[in-house]
Amino acid sequence: MIETRLLHYFLAIAREQNITKAAETLHVTQSTLSKQMMDLERQLGKQLLIRGNRSVTLTEEGMFLRKQAQEIMELVDKTESAFTAGDEIAGGDIYLGCAETPAMEQITKVFRSIHADYPGIRFNIFSGDAASVFEKLDKGLLDVGILQEPAIYERFEYTALPFKDVFGLLMPRDCQLAEKEAVTLDDLDGLPLIFSQQTHHGPSRIEWFGARYDRFHIVATYNLLYNATHLVEQGIGCAFCLDGLADTKSRNLTFRPLDPPLEVDIVAVTKKYQPFSPAAKVFMERIV
Repeated sequence: MIETRLLHYFLAIAREQNITKAAETLHVTQSTLSKQMMDLERQLGKQLLIRGNRSVTLTEEGMFLRKQAQEIMELVDKTESAFTAGDEIAGGDIYLGCAETPAMEQITKVFRSIHADYPGIRFNIFSGDAASVFEKLDKGLLDVGILQEPAIYERFEYTALPFKDVFGLLMPRDCQLAEKEAVTLDDLDGLPLIFSQQTHHGPSRIEWFGARYDRFHIVATYNLLYNATHLVEQGIGCAFCLDGLADTKSRNLTFRPLDPPLEVDIVAVTKKYQPFSPAAKVFMERIV
């Protein structure tokens, strides 16, 4: 069994790319650290590091171990936090995974109320698409995921929240469509469009647009909206996105909803049978 101490040492080397610098940050000698890594390689039966004169690089097996070790250490930290917090909820950590959603404004108000009552509680927010949030939930690295009515998986619980997200089109202010109060699906035909990768590759494209999606003129895709807003400002295309995420006050951007409206519910996702830390219990009680 691999000791977590060795994983901690290995991650330091992977981060510093230099055994001497890693040894300094860990407050151990270089010879001790080198020996520990050779022992780890022998234990796993794989070379993890390519040792150069001035730096070290990871082998393919080393890169795999780095990813696994990061998740293991995150889970260890999360577990230790739950136990050290105690039942009195004097402190502790809440691990939250979120897709981009304007509902975060309301969720952070819940954070504020929790912080007022329990100033020792710490919030850890992971931002990503639904797939990455589900992956971390499944591995126990997150307490709760905040997502837009995602696909239903049996090993998770879903709690409806009193929020909705509204989809529409982000465009330059001088775009002809900006003269309208709302845009229709017919307005999208022939228009250069920018879609999120989640919509572009997921089932929502068929659910929302049907066969006409394949006829759309898609010039770009994005993961998080901020970078896509610059494409919109440059006139490269209009971005299909959520209302309230882009700065339409100080930038050359404006948003128009779809007609008929396209709204999605927001849900809190948790893994079935997963025990909550006292801090996470407080969050779940207040968010619903």
